[in-house]
Amino acid sequence: MVMSPWLPVSLSSATEVVLFGIAFFGWAASEIIGSILLPRLRHRRDGIKLERKDQGSGLAVNIGIIASIYIAFGFSLVRIAVLPDWVFYPGIALMFGGVIVRQWSIALLGGFFSVLVSVQEGQTIIRRGPYRFIRHPSYTGTLLTLTGIGLAVQSWGALLTLVVMFGIVYKYRIGVEEKALVEQFGNEYVAYMNTTKMLIPFIL
Repeated sequence: MVMSPWLPVSLSSATEVVLFGIAFFGWAASEIIGSILLPRLRHRRDGIKLERKDQGSGLAVNIGIIASIYIAFGFSLVRIAVLPDWVFYPGIALMFGGVIVRQWSIALLGGFFSVLVSVQEGQTIIRRGPYRFIRHPSYTGTLLTLTGIGLAVQSWGALLTLVVMFGIVYKYRIGVEEKALVEQFGNEYVAYMNTTKMLIPFIL
């Protein structure tokens, strides 16, 4: 096993350590740039005023995801609940795929996206791309990335921790968000909810 010099994980080879570092820090960079900095600059440029309705869900998501990642790293370090080595590469693919899905979803929302639950004047319901089938594809992207991390660190304990924590914090987050959207759009959003799934097309 090889220890990562940048992250508290233990992987099968130096190549895997490098690939995981690229995938993990690439995900972190995409969140900072694509999910936080660019939307804030766009709102400031366009003079967009947001009505916050977050109810602490953003904080809950951040704490839950960060905590679950550190627990997942712990599983990797002590080699508990080990998965076969071959799951590493599907894990890396899911990490990159999750980033693509999330940033694509954010780009489709454009000025309507905010890292905190909020509504704004003139907001509309987006039905393009993945929004034709699921209401929260950006969260689906996060789920894919977290699943990929669990596989890449080669521990079903890590995978379970990440997926369960995602379910806990995003259940609250989505509840807050959909309540705000129903208040904003009324029956139009209720009808949209009735024709789409929440996170996984045709399933959930």
